[in-house]
Amino acid sequence: MSLFSKHESTIKKAIEALHSREFFAAYTEHPSPTVYGETADADGKEKFKAMRKKKFEELKQTNEESWVGQEESPYFSEPLGATYPSFSTATLIERANKSFHSWRKVSPSDRAGILMESLEGMKSRFFEIAYATMHTTGQGYMMAFQASGPHAADRALEAIAAGYEELNRFPAKAMWDKPMGKYNIQLNKEWRAVPKGISVVIGCSTFPTWNSVTGIYGSLMTGNSVIVKPHPGAILPIAIVVAEIQKVLAANNMDPNTCQLAVDTFDKMITKELAEHKEVKLIDYTGNSAFGSYLEALPGKTVFTEKTGVNSVILDSADDVDKVAANLAFSINLYSGQMCTAPQNFYIPEGGITTASGKVSFDEFAQKLVDNINSLIDNPKAGPFVLGAVQNKKTCDRVVEAEKIPGKVWLKSRSFENPIFNKARVATPVIVEVDGSKKEIFSKELFGPIALLIKTKNTDESIALAKDMAIQHGAISCGAYTTSSDVKEKIADEMALAATPVSFNLTGGIYMNQNAAFSDFHVTGGNPSGNASFTNPEYVTKRFTWVGHREPVKV
Repeated sequence: MSLFSKHESTIKKAIEALHSREFFAAYTEHPSPTVYGETADADGKEKFKAMRKKKFEELKQTNEESWVGQEESPYFSEPLGATYPSFSTATLIERANKSFHSWRKVSPSDRAGILMESLEGMKSRFFEIAYATMHTTGQGYMMAFQASGPHAADRALEAIAAGYEELNRFPAKAMWDKPMGKYNIQLNKEWRAVPKGISVVIGCSTFPTWNSVTGIYGSLMTGNSVIVKPHPGAILPIAIVVAEIQKVLAANNMDPNTCQLAVDTFDKMITKELAEHKEVKLIDYTGNSAFGSYLEALPGKTVFTEKTGVNSVILDSADDVDKVAANLAFSINLYSGQMCTAPQNFYIPEGGITTASGKVSFDEFAQKLVDNINSLIDNPKAGPFVLGAVQNKKTCDRVVEAEKIPGKVWLKSRSFENPIFNKARVATPVIVEVDGSKKEIFSKELFGPIALLIKTKNTDESIALAKDMAIQHGAISCGAYTTSSDVKEKIADEMALAATPVSFNLTGGIYMNQNAAFSDFHVTGGNPSGNASFTNPEYVTKRFTWVGHREPVKV
């Protein structure tokens, strides 16, 4: 049985889900022993421990020039000690170029089969990847397992399915027969989906797997070779994924350099060298807006970016304001605000929020939000695991500075005790009240656990400010609470013009930070927060070009 035949039913289900946008998940998101094995968690933890202070020797990239690694665990507050084989840009490009010319000849079906098999290898290592993610990013265990494991695998499958469908959208051959009266013109025509060349995928420090696999698998599925350039602070999770891809490539007599890992160090980064190289045709990037905009401006490149944004919450009215406060408090606390979809600007009318039992004033809601944040932080069975740890020391500095923002400080950041990791780098949210006229304060991303409660004249001004922030500075997510159908439609319409998706009236166990593969488009590509979307057709079709040939039919 071919690998494609082995995985064909899953690919077909994934394609169906792309069209229906209904719930579909090929990989179980709960670390259940019945699904993954009784000892899978413990085994994964031990395997992660064994990787510390050692060379990562699983890659099939040979003749390394050195071994480097500078990762630090936000939980241990000490270096991981893992090192990885390092190669010059020239070597990486040369090998990528050579492997490209063999990989592009592989049929879409065979490519899909190989890539699906690599996801099976990744699945067998979800727990290793989870611990590697925890100790490079600071994510809590459950988020690290889900985001870097099953959710990332689903996003990779989504890219495979989208690419496979687009590569098969048109026939490979056809006989073109045009009546001309007394005779016909007949041409044999063929069409080839020609991949663009070498792809560079630039990873981030907070979601090294989830944010990278779509570009990796999107480019590989469409026939391009890939160089994966992780953030120096978060290499291990994606190194495991690349190792699994290389393993399957080699097992199927393919060049493992079709997908290479390109590591560097903070003091000698190779990102610009790779991005600017004339042989690199495709670039995927997640990170800050300044570098993303630089990449977008490079000539001769097709670039897919997810940059920073200013995410808003519009509060108009609610059935149960306590449930709203609880939901938003969780969103603020989740991974200490280090998600690109985390809410920052909360627009609240000065007259308060309308409820069935009357108005809840600005101050009353602010206090409810603060109380819910504190309640979660102080819950030893939940708080430390929801907040996780802070990936970058600079984020802690930013939180301290946020307390100096002009306005009433409703909540100061504080430390808390992590029951498992007493040296964990932590920072709880800071909440500051800001007047709606002070746009210079809230018109930029304040990455980390920082929330601004912005007092507006009314809901119309809240909507206008949220829309303006998205248009001018970008937004990846938006939350809104209203019991009015007219207000709901106005918010939906205005934010749609700002290319920003809105989550309405979320309470309970679903939060505006979360996006689901096969259903939610992550980033729209329509505002400054990024120029691409996981995963619409354009995300894969821009990675190859249709080229047609024709010849008269021989009589």
